[in-house]
Amino acid sequence: MAQIKKILIANRGEIALRVIHTCKELGIKTVAVYSRPDAHSPHVLHADESVFIGEAASSESYLVIDKIIDAAKQTGADAIHPGYGFLSENAAFAERCDKEGIIFIGPKPKAISLMGDKTEARELMSQHNVPTPPGLKSELKDIEEARRVADEIGYPILVKAAAGGGGKGMRIVHKKEEFEASIKAAKSEARNAFGDDRIYIEKYLEEPRHVEFQIIADTHGNTFHVYDRECSVQRRHQKVIEEAPCALLTPELREEMSKAAIKAAKACDYIGAGTIEFLVDKHLNFYFLEMNTRLQVEHPVTEMITGTDLVALQILVAEGKELPFKQEDLSINGHAIECRIYAEDPAENFLPSTGLLKKHRVPTGSGIRVDAGVEEGQQITINYDPMISKLSVHGPDRETARKRMLRALDEYEIAGCRTTIPFCEFTLNHPAFIEAKYDTHFVKDHFTPENMQPELPAEDIAVAASLLKNINRENGEASYEMENSAETALWWKNRKRQ
Repeated sequence: MAQIKKILIANRGEIALRVIHTCKELGIKTVAVYSRPDAHSPHVLHADESVFIGEAASSESYLVIDKIIDAAKQTGADAIHPGYGFLSENAAFAERCDKEGIIFIGPKPKAISLMGDKTEARELMSQHNVPTPPGLKSELKDIEEARRVADEIGYPILVKAAAGGGGKGMRIVHKKEEFEASIKAAKSEARNAFGDDRIYIEKYLEEPRHVEFQIIADTHGNTFHVYDRECSVQRRHQKVIEEAPCALLTPELREEMSKAAIKAAKACDYIGAGTIEFLVDKHLNFYFLEMNTRLQVEHPVTEMITGTDLVALQILVAEGKELPFKQEDLSINGHAIECRIYAEDPAENFLPSTGLLKKHRVPTGSGIRVDAGVEEGQQITINYDPMISKLSVHGPDRETARKRMLRALDEYEIAGCRTTIPFCEFTLNHPAFIEAKYDTHFVKDHFTPENMQPELPAEDIAVAASLLKNINRENGEASYEMENSAETALWWKNRKRQ
């Protein structure tokens, strides 16, 4: 068994800082790597050492394997934690670490490669009796065969990139007349995004819920689940709000799905922390979606309801040690919700909102956790993911957690860019969320920017309109009356925060 003494974090932002926190508690030295715009980022300042690895473009810095390996050798790091994104699911990177005698804190390259290929993973799951959606069991090779399968399973169908993720190379086909054009578009997008245009098709499920199970496995034959999360509130097929546990699951369904998740992990000889993602339809049938062979962005909600430190467990497994618990030792305690606070404008189709972070004052109090990768005074740029932080709360039950999150969102003060805070408030106040009767179509079915604005008393709106008018005059700008009360209310609320 190895004893890790120094870990290089091959990542940036909040996940790099998150790994550093656990390393400090374990007495392990840390090395940060950084690109030019990240020179003064919190993860660089909090690490014991740091190494410059290139310019802003990921292709010149965080994605360059040679630079990461050289930084590890230069600093004497005996292990690398990849975080998520960038090289975290790159089998070649894991192989290179092994070749260089550096411990890769994650699964073996074979598992990364196997589960990273959606068609291979789907075939493997079918072989091990893990439910998969009706459709092609392997990549599309003959378009006429695909047409026949589509007709058999019925429209709508989903066209997906075999090497994909994050919604790239994905198309929903509602009728057979759209089939061929959708295939061509998906293949083109997949080729541009992944350099691989292989695709497959499957049945598009009705009212799908995105439910996933956290898995942890060691080298001693133990594979456990650390319960479930729901991640159905998404925009552009990417998650915005997550909660644990999933309110949809009955004890019987949770047990059945957890067994399927463990079966899926064992099928690829998985080691470390990973996530088995499922789709659950309106009839409570569940189907394997994919496996993420890394730590998930939303892991804090799992940690909050189970009292675990998943990063610490990753390190322990990487050292070759046995997990310190059995399945029966793990249980659900209360409820947790996470909101991803992005520098995006929900009123403009969630477009990135860059600029100087003039104010960043996080909420505090019992049951509140903020994982932030930026600080007040930093620039939010277009170079990387626009996440400012992850705001997570825990409560004894779902309703307490929901109200606690609303309080935390109201106290969160951010100035300098638009954020997803108003969208998160809208979602948590929506009846579909309150009743836990929502699915992955929540944004399409329920969200409109005008309904996102806060409702304020008429006198507050009048005061805000008058104040804004005076400010415009003082700044030498053309004055105008704020006839849109929703816009005025949002401006007033943001000003009160400042």
